[in-house]
Amino acid sequence: MLDLDLSAPLLSITHATVARDGNRVLDDVSLEIQLGRNTAVIGPNGCGKSSLIKLLTRQYYPLARLDDQPTVRILGKDRWNVEQLRSHLGIVSTDMHQFFLDDGGDLTGAEIALSGFFSSRGLAQHHVVTDALRTKALEALDRMGVAHLADRAIGRMSTGEGRRVVIARALVSEPMALVLDEPTTGLDMVAQHRFLARIRKLAAGGTTIVIVTHHIDEVIPEIEHVVLLKSGRVFADGPKADVLTAANLTLQYNTPITLRRAGDFYVANVERDS
Repeated sequence: MLDLDLSAPLLSITHATVARDGNRVLDDVSLEIQLGRNTAVIGPNGCGKSSLIKLLTRQYYPLARLDDQPTVRILGKDRWNVEQLRSHLGIVSTDMHQFFLDDGGDLTGAEIALSGFFSSRGLAQHHVVTDALRTKALEALDRMGVAHLADRAIGRMSTGEGRRVVIARALVSEPMALVLDEPTTGLDMVAQHRFLARIRKLAAGGTTIVIVTHHIDEVIPEIEHVVLLKSGRVFADGPKADVLTAANLTLQYNTPITLRRAGDFYVANVERDS
């Protein structure tokens, strides 16, 4: 077990710029997300959300600067073994669910959950699966409400069911935080409701939730901190009540947007042209 400073931020980024194909996809980003503080990172397509996640997974690294060295620290550390990082920070994207489908869709819910122990996309002959690991995998599936899918192939699950199985895969290592990238994309209204209800239970149980999205209706009531991205930069950052406003969204998207409460959730709409 690593000696972690649990008082350190979950994520601390200072003056990070990332360039791809000559374009700055993140531009001088400084950002801090605290452990135990549920956060939503919101922005339109192309604003840098995916690049931010790739900074976390160590797929991208910031450009060097002459004036100040950029830093990307996770749980107080700027150097990580990627396999160890995954045991503390569960990152789930829609691409991961699609991978299991594109790979034949034959893996069962239990096999997918178990693969999380080995940071693999399935189980290989050299993987030693003990009864203890099987028990933990079933517990993770149960936390997401899909224990009944342990023996069902992911190709025979609904999109919502498959998405929850993939999150169970991230939960087997009991991460301190879960980063969800566009989590309800492709889900119908009922599936979205059930999915977000499970995420709320995880938040209530002490798992830090970070939702990266362009859907305002994915901002669960447990979210306390909101970051708005625009054109690769942090446009606004702070408490949800201060940042998630119609005025900020209108400036962020460069179009008039209204915002209203629907129970404990928010609903945003683009104003019609008069």
